[in-house]
Amino acid sequence: MQKILVTGGAGYIGSHTVVELQQSGYDVVIVDDLSNSATSVLKGIEKITGIIPEFEQLDCTDYAGLDGVFIKHKDIAAVIHFAASKAVGESVAKPLKYYRNNLMSLINVLEVMQKHGVDNIVFSSSCTVYGQPDELPVSERAPRKPAESPYGNTKQICEDMIVDAVKSGAKVKASLLRYFNPIGAHPSAEIGELPLGVPQNLIPFVTQTAAGIRAKLSVFGNDYNTPDGSCIRDYINVVDLAKAHVIAVKRLLENKSKKPVEVFNLGTGRGLSVLEVVKTFEKVTGVKLNHEIVGRRAGDIEQVWANPDFANRELGWKAVETIEDTLASAWKWQQKLMR
Repeated sequence: MQKILVTGGAGYIGSHTVVELQQSGYDVVIVDDLSNSATSVLKGIEKITGIIPEFEQLDCTDYAGLDGVFIKHKDIAAVIHFAASKAVGESVAKPLKYYRNNLMSLINVLEVMQKHGVDNIVFSSSCTVYGQPDELPVSERAPRKPAESPYGNTKQICEDMIVDAVKSGAKVKASLLRYFNPIGAHPSAEIGELPLGVPQNLIPFVTQTAAGIRAKLSVFGNDYNTPDGSCIRDYINVVDLAKAHVIAVKRLLENKSKKPVEVFNLGTGRGLSVLEVVKTFEKVTGVKLNHEIVGRRAGDIEQVWANPDFANRELGWKAVETIEDTLASAWKWQQKLMR
């Protein structure tokens, strides 16, 4: 059984990926500092899979600690690197936090991998690397634009670090997965998005508003050049996204990648506005959302959605869950948290 190290594996996307890895027969060790997650997630994973993953509480910016994990787990075959600060708005307010955390954690991961002879890494990237694309939907051939936020800039720099490491002769094979907007929860409602404090992402704010935890949902801007004036995003079900990581890591382990660094867009190919999401949530749940239009938020891109054809073709992967089922899963998860 091959062992996969998942940094940030107690987090939102990480925990769903751990489930899919375990259900695909991989052994998993999680490294997470619990800065935006909780140990209760491990119990949720166990309830779904019957297996409690090995867990190391550690900040990936701690080189010595990370080195110790690789010494302890000598049979690591690949790394899936999620561990990062991830909120666009917060990154504008706290840029140095984002540069320190996101860049140093990847530098340490790459250096420790090389030290211990681990060659394979799946990197959690983002569609923010495209900035505001010239053409929509956006494909992997689209140029990367100047980042609209420090968060987006860290993802660009991290991608460059991996590419430059390969160019330098490092024995590394990488899959860079550019996510669009992951939402929803596991259908079991045992794991889901668990923001600490005020949510930085749309859907947990939607569900918390519906549950009465938040007084109202702020929609940032209705004067964008879109049909209803609100921003448009490509919302992808988190389980669909997690399954792509399993395929990507398997591709690396089986030496099926066409080149040392491959890039894949992970999205649905469909753009939805913020106001469309609000209306769909209300329709699916029967809950009226108290929302108000406020000013634009710094760092936000007007509209972006994926052309996922390359990932569909090369990985044999496709996003299949509907927006209705995805929003229903998010609401089911929120309701469980209230009990």
